[in-house]
Amino acid sequence: MHCTTEKPPPPIDPTKNAATQMADEALLQARMLAIRQRLFVLSGKGGVGKSTVAVNLAIALARHGRRVGLLDVDVHGPSIPTLLRVPDGRIRVQGNTMLPVEGGPGLKLMSIGYLTTSGSDAIVWRGPRKHSVIRQFLSDVRWGELDYLVVDCPPGTGDEPLAVVQLAGEPAAAVVVTTPQEVAVADVRRCLTFCHQVDLPIAGLVENMSGFVCPHCGHAVDLFGAGGGESLAREAGVPLLGRIPFDPAVVAGGDAGSPFAMLDADTPTTRAFHGIVDRLLGIEVS
Repeated sequence: MHCTTEKPPPPIDPTKNAATQMADEALLQARMLAIRQRLFVLSGKGGVGKSTVAVNLAIALARHGRRVGLLDVDVHGPSIPTLLRVPDGRIRVQGNTMLPVEGGPGLKLMSIGYLTTSGSDAIVWRGPRKHSVIRQFLSDVRWGELDYLVVDCPPGTGDEPLAVVQLAGEPAAAVVVTTPQEVAVADVRRCLTFCHQVDLPIAGLVENMSGFVCPHCGHAVDLFGAGGGESLAREAGVPLLGRIPFDPAVVAGGDAGSPFAMLDADTPTTRAFHGIVDRLLGIEVS
C-alpha cells in the first residue's frame, strides 16, 4: 500500500508571474466554453450511490447521442475506474495536455484513479493541492466539445465540490442524490444549502435505493423507509427527478465494471433511470 503525497500532475505554481497566470486562466475559460452544460452530482453523505448515479447518467446521456465527459473529483475515494472499467484505462500526456480516457462512444473519462499505480494508493493532500489538481483536470485535459460534463463530487460540501463548481463556471446545475431514510435526507438539506450559497441551480433530486422489488413475486419492500426524497423535494421546492429501486443487478454491474445503463434490459430500475435521464434532457440550465 502506498501513501500518495506528490503524484502527477504537478500543482499550479503559485509563484507564476501575472502573464502566466492570465494565460492559465484563458486556457481554462477556452476549455469550459467548449462545454455546453455541466451537471454536478452531489450528495450530503456517502453510501447513497452517488457515483453509481453519476456513471450511469453519463453513459445514458452518451447513448442518447450526446458528447459527454465524466470527471471524478473525489480525490480521496475515486470510484469511476472501478465502476466503469475500460481497456487501457490510463491517461496519456501530449506536451502539457492530458488526453482523457475513452469510455466508449461519446464518453470521455478523467479521474485521479487513472494516475495512481494501485487501487490501494492513498492520496494525502490538503485543500490547495486538491484545488490545483481539479483546476488541471478542467484546463489541462483536452475535453474537446462536449454537450455535458458530468462531475462526480465527493460527499458533503468541502474543498472539492466548492473548487469544481467555482472553476467550471456556467451553465451548470446540481443533481442531488439521497436515499429515503431521514439520516440521509437531513444531510441532503445541507447539500441544498450549499447549492444556494454558491448560486448553483438544482436540476432536481434523485431518490436512490427507493424500495426493493422482489424479482420472484414482484412484492415491493421499503428497505430504507419511504418518501424521504419526495418530501424533501416538496419542502425545498425542487423537482424530484425520480426514484431508483434497490436492485442487486446494479451492485453486481458496478463491481464488474459494467454499469446497468450499458444494458438494454427492461427492469423497474432501468425504466426509473431512463425516466430521470429524459427529465434532465428536457432541462436547459443557465
